[in-house]
Amino acid sequence: QVQLVESGGGLVQAGGSLRLSCAASGSIFSISAMGWYRQAPGKERELVAAISSGGSTNYAEFVKGRFTISRDNAQNTVSLQMNTLEPEDTAVYYCNVELRPRAGITKNYWGQGTQVTVSS
Repeated sequence: QVQLVESGGGLVQAGGSLRLSCAASGSIFSISAMGWYRQAPGKERELVAAISSGGSTNYAEFVKGRFTISRDNAQNTVSLQMNTLEPEDTAVYYCNVELRPRAGITKNYWGQGTQVTVSS
């Protein structure tokens, strides 16, 4: 069994910062990609940022220069530093991890989601 536990969401004023963290635990053989998605009310879930096992990153255009994704392979964690937040960033943020619970099997897991609310 694999669990993803997210933390760090909350309420912040426009221009402020938040840091989200996600820790993976349980039956983990190896982790490949880790990332963050978000879903605003009435909208589809969308990719925010992703990071490969080698550290290569991919960002959505709307967060480039404001958000930074990082990971700690020893701790099986992924973080998202969000700066210069805008009201449009308000959404539920989900951690996503692609991992192998054992050799030869790859699965995709989602965190429970954490609310980020940016007030104007």
